[in-house]
Amino acid sequence: MKVEQYIDAIQQANTYKRFGKILRVVGLMIESQGPEANIGEVCYIHSSVSTNKPILAEVVGFNNEKIILMPYSAVTELGPGCLVESTGKPLTIKIGRGLIGRVVDSIGKPLDDSKLPKGLSNFTTERLPPNPLARPRISESFQVGVRAIDSLLTVGKGQRIGIFAGSGVGKSTLLGMIARNSGADINVIALIGERGREVREFIEKDLGEEGLKKSIVVVATSDQPALMRIKAAYTATAISEYFRDLGFQVNLMMDSVTRVAMAQREVGLATGEPPTTKGYTPSVFAILPKLLERTGTSIHGTITAFYTVLVDGDDMNEPIADTVRGILDGHFVLDRKLAEQGQFPAINVLKSISRVMTQIASKEHLETAQQIRSLIATYEENSELIQIGAYKHGTNHEIDRAIAFHPKIRGYLKQGTLEHSPLHESIKRMQILLSGGIG
Repeated sequence: MKVEQYIDAIQQANTYKRFGKILRVVGLMIESQGPEANIGEVCYIHSSVSTNKPILAEVVGFNNEKIILMPYSAVTELGPGCLVESTGKPLTIKIGRGLIGRVVDSIGKPLDDSKLPKGLSNFTTERLPPNPLARPRISESFQVGVRAIDSLLTVGKGQRIGIFAGSGVGKSTLLGMIARNSGADINVIALIGERGREVREFIEKDLGEEGLKKSIVVVATSDQPALMRIKAAYTATAISEYFRDLGFQVNLMMDSVTRVAMAQREVGLATGEPPTTKGYTPSVFAILPKLLERTGTSIHGTITAFYTVLVDGDDMNEPIADTVRGILDGHFVLDRKLAEQGQFPAINVLKSISRVMTQIASKEHLETAQQIRSLIATYEENSELIQIGAYKHGTNHEIDRAIAFHPKIRGYLKQGTLEHSPLHESIKRMQILLSGGIG
């Protein structure tokens, strides 16, 4: 590099540090007079106690030329007049292959307090979705390793799927199965708003040692500030985008997008947004498409994404579930009734759909899957008559056939959490089942 370029860089460098001071703190919101900063920029808040490290905060709004900040950590030992220093930059994280096998927080720092490996690149967390015309069509199937999905709800590379369920129906277990058994090069797992107890349990029990070797886990527990829970979603998506741009087939799993929406609701209400449906603010419905559209295909690689959605009282039409279902390329519904009957994973095949299955599955595969779905639907329509003994055998050939196949289909759809079922094997077993074999 020439000396002139160094001189130009020195001349253009801003040698001033801009400071403001805190005026008030109300709940999650910190209001300060200055410094000069734009929305999305990170600031340091210097506590009056000299031994404390500066608190990271982000500019989220303005009020009569006063800036509104939200902290990334708990606010302690702050008072009127504490200095607020502008960095002039948005949040950036360090990403690279050295993160594989690590567990990090929302701003990319290792949770075990170890040092980050060398050779990582700086990457901004908030990015625009790819141009729609720069997205190749989904043309290849993506192996999940779960029979019910691979055979009846086939997923494509670059597809975005929602996993809808109430609490305690097996979302985390299903995500662990997908992470261990999928055909992806790398897993990026975002655990957002989880109980602290469940984080280690998921990593050691559901994900396992083998799963962690090809995974990066981003964690923001329920006790952390709302901004940290939102940033966990953006950080996990940014990590996925980084590896997609390198040509990897990435598997992104976010548990759960509902808690991201709840965190955004907290931020929106604190900054003065009006509450709308179920208290959610307009910004919630604005950020969801921006976040979910960032995944998918690109000319370099793919991000196949699984987003879990918590449905209150198993209501599939609540605002967040309805919005997310409209954005994504398919949805899997986990049914509490099936879980109570001991069928795991408790995927309700009739209520679930993969919108790209017809484009990526063979004609023979589609015909076989349709026959299975038809048998399940026939049995469900007449289940009450069958269970109370009101149906007489021989009355309807289709119902007789559905009754005969019902135990075989249930046995086929059941799968142990540590059982691996390759895609081709799942399809073959489904065909054997229909031809009269045991499946």
